[in-house]
Amino acid sequence: MMYYAPVPLSRHAGMRAERSYRGDEVADRVTRFLPMVRRLAWHLSGSASGALDVDDLMQAGLVALTECAQKHGGPTEDGFAAYAKLRVRGAMVDLLRSCSAEPRGQRMRRLRLEKAVAGLRAQLGREPDLAELAGALGLSAEEAQQLRDEAGPITVGSIDECYSDADTRFAADDATAEQVLLAQEDRSRLVTAIADLPERLQLVIKLYFVEEMNLAEIAAVLEVSVPRVHQLKASALKQLRSALRE
Repeated sequence: MMYYAPVPLSRHAGMRAERSYRGDEVADRVTRFLPMVRRLAWHLSGSASGALDVDDLMQAGLVALTECAQKHGGPTEDGFAAYAKLRVRGAMVDLLRSCSAEPRGQRMRRLRLEKAVAGLRAQLGREPDLAELAGALGLSAEEAQQLRDEAGPITVGSIDECYSDADTRFAADDATAEQVLLAQEDRSRLVTAIADLPERLQLVIKLYFVEEMNLAEIAAVLEVSVPRVHQLKASALKQLRSALRE
């Protein structure tokens, strides 16, 4: 009887076997925790806008679950389950937030208001009035009304359906052609008026308005006192106003 010694695997063959085993382990974990992803997707689908559905949430959850299975090396399934549920839910919530037109601050105010209304409705057996709602929130009636107004739902419609040339909400803030022309003329007149100033006054205007230096810094450049710089600036502005009025 002949005896054959086991031939050790090469380093590359061992790495391939390890990768194959690791891939099977990841696929097995993804398969076993797929129902958890489905439950979370259906649970959060009520908060989804019209642009998202359960399949979109499932896709985001599966990506997160696969990443968890690849990175998590813990020996216990309980630890992986808690870690994966946190990551999967976080990925779905991030997707919902990225597709929501509602700002986060408004969403928080709306949830706070809805929680207070639901509690009062269960306690009173009817819809609460403004005073009761304000008391539950610890606010004044005016603050509660403001919160109710700010927490209202956001409606998204087609711009083609609501646009109107007569609606000032769609008016552009750009300057008209006449305003642009007048501004160019004023600029040209100002440049000419500054060029007509004495050289020392031109320097003061440039240092103060262009270089944004204060009076003390200008005084150091011109080697004069601060009150003298103030006089020079006042004289330059007076001459400019007179030239522009003319």
